[in-house]
Amino acid sequence: MKVVVITGASRGIGSEMAKVFASNGYHCVICYNNSEMMAQKICKDIIQSGGNAITVKVDLTNSEEIKSMIDYVIMSYGHIDVLINNAGIAHKALIIDEEESQIRNIINTNLIGTIDVTKQVLPFMLKNNGGKIINISSIWGEVGAACESIYAASKAGIIGFTKSIAKEYAYNNITANCICPGVVDTDMNKNLTTEELTQLIEDIPQKRMLKCEEVANLALFLANETGDYITGQSIVMDGGFLL
Repeated sequence: MKVVVITGASRGIGSEMAKVFASNGYHCVICYNNSEMMAQKICKDIIQSGGNAITVKVDLTNSEEIKSMIDYVIMSYGHIDVLINNAGIAHKALIIDEEESQIRNIINTNLIGTIDVTKQVLPFMLKNNGGKIINISSIWGEVGAACESIYAASKAGIIGFTKSIAKEYAYNNITANCICPGVVDTDMNKNLTTEELTQLIEDIPQKRMLKCEEVANLALFLANETGDYITGQSIVMDGGFLL
């Protein structure tokens, strides 16, 4: 049975991906940092539904914790077939108002964390002669975002990184793709005012927010044999927002 490792899987897109992959026969590794209770609940729900899942706490800014997480997965299952780098944080502010610590935290978590996890998982995919890497970026990584410049920079970096490793490891039967969601119905957008949210939705041609399960289903498509010939792509899911 295939094994999928999902970072930031305790909530939002990550938790939905864990449920979708588990319901399609994957062993799911639910990675979390702070939200232990939420991660444990998702794990319990999956197991009660007949699926297989484990939880692992990992700070993506700590390379040793990442190594320990991967070692635990290999000890538990023996292989990693799919890696989904989903974890990410954001902070809304003008760049001149951003504290250096906040800047480093966003870059270290979103970009460096993605790079570090991927780097440490790749040897096991190479050993298995194949694997799927799916990175979650954002439309703001494609076009930039006022008052979210550091977040946008980290997500743009993920896009460039994804395309590069896709070229590096295509010969090894490893694909790497990037999903760039638009306005998603998650906790990350709960801080928006009703007026801001209404305006955002008005600017989307489909007049609705993206559902977490829609992102999860695309990730599953890329992870399965259906996505074998797709690599190095940055796939935008925005309901026409950037048109």
